[in-house]
Amino acid sequence: MKQGTLHYRTDVLPLDPQGIRDIIESTGFFRPDEVEVAASLAVEHLEKGEESGYHFIFAEGDNHVLGFACYGPIPCTVSSYDLYWIAVRLEVQGKGVGHDLLWLCEKEIRRMGDTRVYIETSSRDQYDPTRRFYVNSLYSQAALLEDFYAPGDAKVIYFKVLPP
Repeated sequence: MKQGTLHYRTDVLPLDPQGIRDIIESTGFFRPDEVEVAASLAVEHLEKGEESGYHFIFAEGDNHVLGFACYGPIPCTVSSYDLYWIAVRLEVQGKGVGHDLLWLCEKEIRRMGDTRVYIETSSRDQYDPTRRFYVNSLYSQAALLEDFYAPGDAKVIYFKVLPP
């Protein structure tokens, strides 16, 4: 997939776990254990392929991974998906890469015949732009779980029903 000067791909390459670490670390939002969780999903996909349940879309420019999204079906549901991760390098945030990644995830989920996407994020002030991004992408808040990540840090869950 190509869009503008960026190239989008869905295959997971051996260097992608490190690329994911680099992207996540560049944001300054995540603890080292969270960075490793994100990278481990790509490792699991490399080991198990589609059986891992993790699907990826990578945004590349100038032979560098600039952003990625990871999504997958929610076990024991009929047509619901989680967006596990979406992150863009700090230096290219605000340039539409995240929007493109989210749109491409939704397109793939619809292509597979599924209809609902769920996303979770933190309630910390640092995540205000993230929450606005989801609302501006027509996601609705479904739940707020107080003190989920830590005292004073709630989990905010968003959802969207995808049009046919």
